[in-house]
Amino acid sequence: MPSSSSYLLYTVADIRQIEQAALQQLPTGTLMQRAGQAAAHLAVELLSPDKKEAHVLVLAGPGNNGGDALEAATLLAQTNINVRVVIAMLQQSPRPSAEAQAALDKAHASPVHFVSPTELVALGNQNWDLIIDGLFGIGLQRALQKPFSTLIQSVRNQACPVLALDVPSGLDADTGTIMGGVADDCVMCATHTLTFLADKPGLYTGYGPDCAGRIMVDALGLDSGTFAPARMQLNHPALFEELLRPRQHNSHKGSFGDAMVIGGASSMAGAVVLAARAAAFTGAGRVLAGFLEQPPVYDALHPELMCRLAETLDFTKGVIALGPGLGCSEAGALLLKRTLHSSLPLILDADALNLLAAQSSLQELLSERVQPILLTPHPLEAARLLECSVTDIQQDRLKAARKLAQRYHAHVILKGAGSVIASPDGQIVINTTGNAGLATAGSGDVLTGICAGLLAQHPTQPGLVARAATWLHGAAADELVLQGQGPIGLTAGELIQPVRSVLNRLIADHKPHL
Repeated sequence: MPSSSSYLLYTVADIRQIEQAALQQLPTGTLMQRAGQAAAHLAVELLSPDKKEAHVLVLAGPGNNGGDALEAATLLAQTNINVRVVIAMLQQSPRPSAEAQAALDKAHASPVHFVSPTELVALGNQNWDLIIDGLFGIGLQRALQKPFSTLIQSVRNQACPVLALDVPSGLDADTGTIMGGVADDCVMCATHTLTFLADKPGLYTGYGPDCAGRIMVDALGLDSGTFAPARMQLNHPALFEELLRPRQHNSHKGSFGDAMVIGGASSMAGAVVLAARAAAFTGAGRVLAGFLEQPPVYDALHPELMCRLAETLDFTKGVIALGPGLGCSEAGALLLKRTLHSSLPLILDADALNLLAAQSSLQELLSERVQPILLTPHPLEAARLLECSVTDIQQDRLKAARKLAQRYHAHVILKGAGSVIASPDGQIVINTTGNAGLATAGSGDVLTGICAGLLAQHPTQPGLVARAATWLHGAAADELVLQGQGPIGLTAGELIQPVRSVLNRLIADHKPHL
């Protein structure tokens, strides 16, 4: 397993501090030279070994990211690789730094061939073997303008690998949004990203997973142990290893808790069934499926689930997951009020969140609870809870998740590409498992059920449960895709069995840190 530092995430402001501290101790140009060497080394790995003459296109911007690209271009050209470099800048671009100017001078003295942006566009669809994106790194503050956006659009349909240096140009390294909120044709879509000094959260959420491709981190020779403590990290099993303990033979169903999964208004009973099945497959000792309206006699596929009328459930034992298929009726609101008055650990999803957002009295009840609370909103539900727009949520998913966690004193799973898990203390975890197959009806209900099954077994660990459930949910989808069952056409019900398989395998393979 990689070291824990491999999962740490730093904001642009953090990176700037790391960079400035290093620059005070190293000779001028050292970091740029190291970045160029790392980029050139990876570029060689990405080039096909049976190509007799490789053609590499390097896009170099006006700043230090362009300097990194020029250092790499020089090294590649010195190995007889055919390298063409496009220097892109605006008339008002500031003079390059001393390091970037030195990199440019070296490139001019090397076998590198320089072409203008106009000449590149005129060349049309060339058969490049590799494109290196060094237009902008973390320094970009606004939407890409011409000629940068034109360059990106001119290479978007190339079949070759695209290596982005530090961050794909146009992507916000902190939030995973496209700079300026413009269309996705104004951001580089890389197959590989080599990010420098430390990893960045924007590579993993929002547009990040689509734009960054495979991500590698190079600390440029700096000791990561000297970095300031990170408040963000990537999700991985070591973050919830306390839940990964083999079961004792001397146990019984009561050892693993009761999960009550409640919702199921008229025509939406399937949501409860999905969540209840997921809770059972995740290991809850008993699962009670509570329906707002007349319940089925039993679940024909899984008769071990106990189907009940929600108002008859005993809220004195177990954990409650409320919301799947609940609807926003007065009866649903009364049921939510009853759960908020209970002393049980609570998971709120779907319409439970919508009801909560609509009634301040329910929000007050939630704020008074001392028992563990887990909220699992998608962006629209999060927007309602924070009284803003979905666009506001998606513009800074990390900030939104953190704000929800602090406002409601809850652990929060903000669902979406790179689901964000936030704790009331401000800690952020970004999930990296999962794929587009999860964008299907009922997928969120399955996640709620996984949360319920795990929380029933670990009622005092909502934060660890949130991390584990999100990771398992995504890993199940990844396993199905590997088996050829998605992402297109993957259904929520198919996720449930792989969740069980992944969880058991994780426990069997897990070796606690000594």
